[in-house]
Amino acid sequence: MAQIGFIGLGNMGGPMAANLAKAGHQVTVFDLSAEALKVAAEHGCKLANSTQAVADGADFVISMLPADKHVQGVYLGEQGLIHSLSNSTVVIDCSTIAAETARYVGAELGKQGITFIDAPVSGGVGGAIAGTLTFICGGSEAAVEQARPILNDMGKNVFRAGDIGAGQVAKICNNMLLSVLMVGTSEALQLGIAHGLDPKVMSEIMLQSSGRNWTLEVYNPCPNIMDNVPSSKGYQGGFLVDLMSKDLGLAQQAALASGASTPMGSLTLNLYRSWAQLGHGREDFSSIFNYVKPQTK
Repeated sequence: MAQIGFIGLGNMGGPMAANLAKAGHQVTVFDLSAEALKVAAEHGCKLANSTQAVADGADFVISMLPADKHVQGVYLGEQGLIHSLSNSTVVIDCSTIAAETARYVGAELGKQGITFIDAPVSGGVGGAIAGTLTFICGGSEAAVEQARPILNDMGKNVFRAGDIGAGQVAKICNNMLLSVLMVGTSEALQLGIAHGLDPKVMSEIMLQSSGRNWTLEVYNPCPNIMDNVPSSKGYQGGFLVDLMSKDLGLAQQAALASGASTPMGSLTLNLYRSWAQLGHGREDFSSIFNYVKPQTK
């Protein structure tokens, strides 16, 4: 079993760290939230009072952080781990950030002989809790293989998309498609409801027809069709609208940088940003279902 430092215990990071402890690893964690630390301790994790303490003697350091600035700060800031990590430590960043940021952090750590991979995830909070996440990795083949046993204790799929940064590109492509599917599914269900159809029956019809997709299979945006999904819990406990907006923004940055055409991605970004500005940023991204609800006359 490995000695693992884990930084960032949010909706995703907390369950991931817990699953590593459950698998028998020695997991030391750090987060700014006292409540998150308390929950981690209840799951067998050792608490640290700083990122430096998390990394002390670690075989692997895993981070799950909100944005680029947090990743850069943790690893490259004045108190960054670049100044204290052993070159035998493997850094696994599971945050969703810009590919350019991942490449920069990886390159700077690499100058110190520290192995780095970007490994953003797919599968949502449910997947994090169940240990069924998909890890989309960027890094050398050797580095990804070194990290694979650890990732397998938190998920069921580990893919290498390419060199450092490739994991981020693949992740934002996936999330852009997911957001488009969520909006389309929500529109279709709301159209059926507006004409008096039962959304549960509509969902069953589309699941057996050409409109079948992941949102209908495991994450229905209409309340009370599926148990244990955010839509049936007041759109709480899932992947936030604010985070989906962030990921869609990253996708558009990548599209501009490469000259790729992403009209659906651009439109969907505008929809999610508008929904967030109406005060729904802290709801699950499936709450877009209510944004496309027909206006009553």
